[in-house]
Amino acid sequence: MTLVFSLYLTQSSLGENTTTMSSSALTKPQMRGLLAKRLRFHLVGAILVSLGVAASYKFGVAERRKKAYADFYRNYDSKKDFEEMRKAGIFQSAK
Repeated sequence: MTLVFSLYLTQSSLGENTTTMSSSALTKPQMRGLLAKRLRFHLVGAILVSLGVAASYKFGVAERRKKAYADFYRNYDSKKDFEEMRKAGIFQSAK
């Protein structure tokens, strides 16, 4: 809108009475292939973002969790744990 108004003012200040614009002043919008171009761009972006999130989850959460489980079960004695729970009275069927 401002481009049209400025062209009009420029032409009217030169003393011309014509208000026509040249076709080179405004570029034509891209109509063919616009959806495919935008989909291609957004698909690549979505894939890169999803790979980044997956990698950060794997190394930030899953690897830490696996290490914590490995550390816990390295020295875990299930019989000792069972005896402690039995002595505490948690189980009704085992005395």
